[in-house]
This record gives sequence, structure tokens and C-alpha cells, in this order.
Amino acid sequence: MTLLEPHNMPFAAALGIMLVLAIVQMIGVADFGDADVDLDIDGEGLPDAGMFDGLLTLLGIGRIPLTIWLALFLLMFAGIGLSIQELATSLTGSPLYSWLAALMAGVAALPVTGVFARPLGRILPKDHTTAVSTESLVGRRATISIGVARAGSPARARVKDIHGQTHRVMVEPHEASSELHEGDEVLLVRREGNQFYATALAERRLSPTVNQ
Repeated sequence: MTLLEPHNMPFAAALGIMLVLAIVQMIGVADFGDADVDLDIDGEGLPDAGMFDGLLTLLGIGRIPLTIWLALFLLMFAGIGLSIQELATSLTGSPLYSWLAALMAGVAALPVTGVFARPLGRILPKDHTTAVSTESLVGRRATISIGVARAGSPARARVKDIHGQTHRVMVEPHEASSELHEGDEVLLVRREGNQFYATALAERRLSPTVNQ
């Protein structure tokens, strides 16, 4: 069985993309290490945003730079897929359909990638110099991404720091009688612990001096 046989093409393509990502990282054509991995979904039908965050953690997303995570996933996908085809050939005399093997390999590769990504994140050098304090996010514009923020019932929001990196924060309205809805652009006006309070820009018609 060779890598370029038709039933192995998904895995050959995965290895090719992985090599391209590795070359891009090495020569520094582009740095996707700090790419935003905040998967901004509507939240409709999502019973618990914390469950979504837990899933990302389980998969290792956010533990290592996105490019490295993707390269690791592609490597696991290709390795598992080729192993499936070898096993199928040895048991039945012929490999599986490429789409079926790819589906099985993709499902299996996700948790395996998470297993390797978590310890890898602990040993990779922490050489980013763009970290900011949570307090520095006060005074910046944010967008409500999941839920409706009411007094005592925060919603999730996206906010970019001075370096353009996206943070996810929990927000309640600064005015107790206000509601902040999904998609609303708001201004973070204060923070208490990990809780931010914001006012809707459309209501106050503010033009803050600090832009995203």
C-alpha cells in the first residue's frame, strides 16, 4: 500500500498541508500562532457556554498556537487514517472507501490531538510579549457574542486588546435596567473581579477614544 493510492489521498493531502504549515512557521512568512480561536457561534441551541469551553479545553484548543494545533491534528489524522487502511487491508484484503476511512480518522484524531496538545502546551516556550492585564480591557469596545446580558445575568462578549488579540469576557449592563443583546456593540466601563460591566454604545452614543 502506497501513500498516493486513491484510498489514501485524504491522508496524503493532510500530510502535504501539514508540511506547508511547518514551512510557513519556519520561514516566518506568516505568524498564525496568536490567531483568534474564539469560535464565535450564535449560541442558539447551546445549552451551556461553559460546556463549549470545556470541549475546547478537551481538544487542546487554546493550549498551543492554532497553527501548531492544526499541524498536530493533520498528523494524527493522517497517521490514524493510514493505520485504518492497513488494518482493513490485512483483515479483508481491501482498504475502506476513502471517505469512510477519512470520517473514522477525523473523529478519532480530535481527542488524540487533545491528548498530545495539553502536555505540549506546557513545554512550548512562552515567548509572547503581547500579554495584557485584564484591567486594561476597561474602556475598550466589545461585542456581545452569546446570550442576553441583564443585571445579575451576564452574557459572553468578545473584546480585542491593544495588540488585536481577542478575549472572551462575561458582561453585565452598567445600568441595572438595561439589557445587552447578542450582536450589540458595548463599551466596557468597569470591572469587579472577573465580571465586566458595559453600556451599549447605541444608547449612550459614545465615541470612545480607545478603538479596537
